[in-house]
Amino acid sequence: MNSSQVLISAGEASGDMYAARLAEALAQRGVTRLFGMGGPRMEAAGVELVALAADVTVSGVSEVASKIPALRRTLQRLVSEAEIRKPKLAVLTDFPGFHLRLARMLKGHGVPCVYFIAPQFWAWRPWRARLVKRRFAKALCIFPFEEEFYRKAGVDATFIGHPLVDCVRPSMPRNEFLGKHGLDGSRPIVALLPGSRHNEVKHNLAPIVGACVRIARELPGCQFLMALAPGLAHEAASLGLPAEPCIKVVAGAAYDAISAATVAIVASGTATVETALLGTPMVVVYRVAPVTSVVLRTLVTTRYFAMPNLIAGRKVVPELFQVDCNPDRIAGEVLRLLGSLEARQEMQAGLTDVRKRLGPGGAIERAAEILGRSLHPIIVVGGGAGGSWVHSEAGNSKGLVCYPTGSKCVSPIEKRLVCG
Repeated sequence: MNSSQVLISAGEASGDMYAARLAEALAQRGVTRLFGMGGPRMEAAGVELVALAADVTVSGVSEVASKIPALRRTLQRLVSEAEIRKPKLAVLTDFPGFHLRLARMLKGHGVPCVYFIAPQFWAWRPWRARLVKRRFAKALCIFPFEEEFYRKAGVDATFIGHPLVDCVRPSMPRNEFLGKHGLDGSRPIVALLPGSRHNEVKHNLAPIVGACVRIARELPGCQFLMALAPGLAHEAASLGLPAEPCIKVVAGAAYDAISAATVAIVASGTATVETALLGTPMVVVYRVAPVTSVVLRTLVTTRYFAMPNLIAGRKVVPELFQVDCNPDRIAGEVLRLLGSLEARQEMQAGLTDVRKRLGPGGAIERAAEILGRSLHPIIVVGGGAGGSWVHSEAGNSKGLVCYPTGSKCVSPIEKRLVCG
C-alpha cells in the first residue's frame, strides 16, 4: 500500500461527484490516504475532509464579496494541512477561481498539482490557460477539444473522456418510474431542471414555471416533473409553485426524470451534458444577476453557451440566456418540440453525435491510472542499445516494461514526482 498522502479538492456538487469516484479508483490502486476539501460524496468515498466545499461555493459575481473571508480561511486551512502532512501530490477538481490560487500557494510549498477536470477557459478568459501552465504539472481534460487548447498554451494536457459517460443512466425502467409518481406515459411529460444551487434555482425558476403555465394552456394534458438536487429538496415547499398546472417534485432522481420526459427544460451546466447522454430533447435556459450578466458578456468568447452546442461545434439545442430566458420563449421552444416528432428526432440525432464526441467510458480509470503511475516508484533497472527496462508498481502496470531508446518513459509530472 502507498503510504504517501494526497490532497484532493473539489468545490461544487459535480466536482464532489467526480472527485469521489476518483478517490475510490485511487483506493483500488493502494492510494488511500486522501485529505482535502469536498462534500458528502467525497467523505463517503473515504476522503478526510479538512474543509467543506459548501463554505466556499458561490454562484455569480454578486456573491463573491460576501464569501471572501471564508475563501481566505479555507485556502489557509488547506495550505496549513499541506505543510503538516506534506502530500506527494495535490489533485484539484475544476473550480478555478479557488483552485488557481490554491495551486499557486501549494507550489510555493513544493507540492505539485494536477488539474483534474481542467477549467473551461476556452470559453471565457482564455489567457488564464497560461496560469495553468505555470501552476500545474498536468491537466486532465474531459472535453475532446480541450486537449489541443491547453497544449497550445504549453500545458501538459491529456483528454481522458467524460466521467459522466459511465454513470448517467436511469435507476429503474421508465414504466416503473412513471407509476411510482402517478404519471401517464401516453401523455407528454416535460422535465424541469432549474439548477443545482439555491441561487440558480432562484433565478431560473420563475421563467420556467411561467413557461409551464403557457404550455399547459396550449396542451392541457401535458405533465410537469421538477427534478431537484437532494440538497435542495427541503426547499420544495417554499418554491411558490402554482396550483395549476400541477408540477410534481422529485429529489435525487434526475436521471429517471430526464429519461421519462418527452422534452426537458434544463439550466445550463452539467445537467445539459447528462440530458444529452440520456438522449432527451431539451431547451437550455439560464438567468443570472444583472451584474453577473454584464461581466459574462465581456468575458465569454464562444459562440454558444450550452455545452451540447459547444461539444458539437454547432447548434443542436436551443439556448435562452438572460433576456431570452422568459416564459414565452421557453414555452415556444418546448411546444415546437412537443408538436413535432421530426424535430425531436433531429435533435436526438445531434445528441447522439455529442455522446460520441465525449469519448468512450473509463475516464475515471484513466485518470486514476495516470495519477497512480505518478505516485508509485518507477525505477530503471537495466538497459542497453535497444532501450531501458523500467520496473513499475503502478496499478495495472506492475512488472517490467521496455521503453525504446530516445523515448520518454514517464510523463513530465511522473518525472517530476519520481525523479524530483
